[in-house]
Amino acid sequence: MIVRIAFLLLLLRSVIVGFGIADEPVEQTQKRSVFPYGNVPAEKPNMPLSAAMQRVYDGTYAGLDCASNELFSRFKYTPLEGFDYHGHDGTVSRRDATKIIRANGKYYVWYTKRHTPTPPNYNGGANETIPSRDWDLSEIWYATSEDGFKWEEQGVAIERMEKPRAGWRSVSTPDILIWKGKYYLYYQAYLFMPGSRESSGTNGDDCPVSASVADSPDGPWTPSNKIVVENGPPGSWDQYVIHDPYPLVRDGKIYLYFKGEMGGTPLPVRAQGLAIAEHPFGPFKKHPLNPVINSGHETSLFPFRTGLAALVSRHGLEHNTIQYSPDGVNFEVAAITGLMPIAPGAYVPDAFTDTKDGRGITWGLCHFRNLKRDEGKSHSMLARFDCDLSLDVNDIEMKESDIFNDPEINFKFGLSEQQRKRIEAAARNPSR
Repeated sequence: MIVRIAFLLLLLRSVIVGFGIADEPVEQTQKRSVFPYGNVPAEKPNMPLSAAMQRVYDGTYAGLDCASNELFSRFKYTPLEGFDYHGHDGTVSRRDATKIIRANGKYYVWYTKRHTPTPPNYNGGANETIPSRDWDLSEIWYATSEDGFKWEEQGVAIERMEKPRAGWRSVSTPDILIWKGKYYLYYQAYLFMPGSRESSGTNGDDCPVSASVADSPDGPWTPSNKIVVENGPPGSWDQYVIHDPYPLVRDGKIYLYFKGEMGGTPLPVRAQGLAIAEHPFGPFKKHPLNPVINSGHETSLFPFRTGLAALVSRHGLEHNTIQYSPDGVNFEVAAITGLMPIAPGAYVPDAFTDTKDGRGITWGLCHFRNLKRDEGKSHSMLARFDCDLSLDVNDIEMKESDIFNDPEINFKFGLSEQQRKRIEAAARNPSR
């Protein structure tokens, strides 16, 4: 009887230990065979682990779970006040917001604005006044805000250039740099109509990067009248596309990130590169390890701890990830998330301080695209996003990974007519 009672007590003890109810001696921890209940252990258990659990400890995630990962967040969205879209008839479009800066006691943002007599004509009917794309015949405008929700449009910052200078057809997709007391705007400077036969490497969306300078965020802006980041030579991954220029200050230099497009069949392959300069107008030297990020559509990075973090959305093997690099070159996945902002321009207070203690981001502007395109009124609109990718905020609601969508949202991504016919035919005549 005594032996049986001792055995039962030992068995009960093992169960209690297995569920983390009692403290364990070191020798018991070393012999664990069941993964413990509760929070994921801070130390890797000394036991066989699946590949999935090995990644938790040996992979590149920035935390053991969503709640503890400083580089995981869900994103929440708010409509903006202060912008008129002409009844959403497609003649007015705002998109591609810059990083947001704070100056003169308020927030500033720059963006692509198109205000044309008609919506874009995607079917070859564009000309000198009718745009071919949402970002064709555009200018760079800016707005200011006291709180980031209500904005007041201030006017045009960068007009289209005189032909044949880069940017005569359109200037779009800007971003901002503050360097030695001056302000610099970088932007895509179109030499051809997007979609034209004159420039067919990426269906005519080929363009280099130009820049302008001002002493104040309110301008006036003086154009460099030069291409500051050149396309790559024939046969290189960025020979056609240098999009989304995005400058930061790091190691006393200007780190300018950009998106390239490598063509690809049947789908284009988009990636991100880095060019470095000691002056805002260059010369910019492209990094020999380009592309430094293998996915993503727009560039959006921010200082984080001693390195840089990047929002990587929409395209590629690693889309819908937040990545981190200790050196600004070699990026690894730090978190996987969803419902990421399109073309995010975050408020990055330490973007130009050359910090080695980056604090992260909590909000910014993005855009929603292709609104009313099916009605022939295609345009984009700006919106606000909020998140917790900050070392100074602990918003547990932003760490929830489960997102509930209205069914109508999912049904909008339903089968095409061709897909439906193929599947129905296969169902009627199964091969096996």
